[in-house]
Amino acid sequence: QVQLVESGGGLVQAGGSLRLSCAASGRTFSSYAMGWFRQAPGKEREFVTSISQSGFNTWYADSVKGRFSISRDNGKNTAYLQMNSLKVEDTAVYYCAADRTTTQAMSLYRGQYEFASWGQGTQVTVSS
Repeated sequence: QVQLVESGGGLVQAGGSLRLSCAASGRTFSSYAMGWFRQAPGKEREFVTSISQSGFNTWYADSVKGRFSISRDNGKNTAYLQMNSLKVEDTAVYYCAADRTTTQAMSLYRGQYEFASWGQGTQVTVSS
């Protein structure tokens, strides 16, 4: 099972940017679809974005479309979440997730797949 470690969280003012990274262990990173989820205090975990193994297919929650961008570097075993134009409501713990599902299955679920492996999360706080 792949091990995931998120980094890059922190405190930023509204309108600012952050880039999160998700480093994966092992030599099979390219066989995993990757996703980012978040959980705000008192709320359920929600889907943010996901990306297929090749990086060709991406999916986004409506709340982050046009502001967030997911990418991956299979040579570095790392997935990224670029967050621009941050809002106070983006404040949450952000989790990286991985799964060896197919792009077809990901498309069926519009990217909101039930990922099998999860990181520990990184806190993102956006101040007004």
